Amino acid sequence: MRIVALQNCAVEGLGSYEAELRARSARAGSFTLVHTYQEHSQLSAVLPEMDTVDVLVVGGTPISAYEADAHPFLREEVVYIEEALAAGIRCLGICCGAQLIAQILGATVRRNPVMEIGGYEVSLTAAGERSPLLRDFPGRFPVFHWHGDTFDIPEGAQHLVEGDLCRNQMFRLGNAVGVQFHLETSADEAAIWAAAYPQELECVAKTPEQVVGECGQREARRRTLAARLVSNFLDDPAR
Repeated sequence: MRIVALQNCAVEGLGSYEAELRARSARAGSFTLVHTYQEHSQLSAVLPEMDTVDVLVVGGTPISAYEADAHPFLREEVVYIEEALAAGIRCLGICCGAQLIAQILGATVRRNPVMEIGGYEVSLTAAGERSPLLRDFPGRFPVFHWHGDTFDIPEGAQHLVEGDLCRNQMFRLGNAVGVQFHLETSADEAAIWAAAYPQELECVAKTPEQVVGECGQREARRRTLAARLVSNFLDDPAR
């Protein structure tokens, strides 16, 4: 299985998702991580040819999906994602990566009424309870959030997970899956984000210590669910 992951920000990696993807590809296949933000106008020269990709994973960035046209590397990346979706390649978007996929599929990405930063819980919808992507997930589970935008559910997509303050947390349409929440983020990574985005913490009236503490409280549980999600996604019989 040939897996390509796009990291769209120096600060925001793929956390434990990357470890799971690397482990899976090491058994049979390959794993390629492209630091898209470093390439700018040369991005197309380093992106793998589409016929060498089986799975595409799109990471997050503080840039809003609706501002992608203002950033050359994201403009090129959107075209690449469009081609992957059209080719039937399985695509998984995380946070802004999910918003980019939703936007490509015709949905609106907009500001959420409130910014979510810290530890939260989300719930499976009726469709989520039936989805093989969420096999062995509890009806309600812990996540980490750091976002101010949200996506509408693309027309025809399954709405799989919902939140209390941001309803649309996960969707699936054919070979496209978008996940707003974070299962992959560790407390150490949350500390890096807190140092990088102090102005956003002011918006939610939280200190770095609070956010890092919330991330650490249920980190082991989230890591287990992150591994489960990756496994379910790669093995999804309905792809």
